Amino acid sequence: MILSFDTYYYDGKAKTVCLEFTKWNQSENFKIHTEIIENVEEYIPGEFYRRELPCILSLLNQFDLKDIQYIVVDGFVYLDDELKYGLGGHLYEKLNKEIPIIGVAKTNFASIEKHKRTLLRGDSKKPLFVTAIGIDLDDAFCKVESMAGEFRMPTLLKEMDRLTKELLS
Repeated sequence: MILSFDTYYYDGKAKTVCLEFTKWNQSENFKIHTEIIENVEEYIPGEFYRRELPCILSLLNQFDLKDIQYIVVDGFVYLDDELKYGLGGHLYEKLNKEIPIIGVAKTNFASIEKHKRTLLRGDSKKPLFVTAIGIDLDDAFCKVESMAGEFRMPTLLKEMDRLTKELLS
């Protein structure tokens, strides 16, 4: 299985959404997992992972890790070309380097150049930025490129973003 994670922060809480799917080009028949955590850490520039990593790890407790082939995170694996870990790198370490992590970011992080790929999808002039650990970067890029959807954001990643922001009743 492939898992993709995103978290939305509001009122001192974090709503994490995970989409579970089996094929990179899948656009339907996926499973949705959500969790809300209270008292999350404040955002610290350059240390985003400290805020989001506990949310992902908590939701990962619902899964048997040996069934996971890949994890996609909304963010970067590396923050620079000296391989300083971002969210994806820290997650990879926490998972004992056993599950490949692919970072897909919507905004550029200028201090990393050689360990990221720029992906233009559809007619968009704004790229996505792909980073990876535990898998060849070009292979990770091809997997994200093959995801269903004709627009900048792959269908599943767009749906995940929507679900994170969906108001709770």
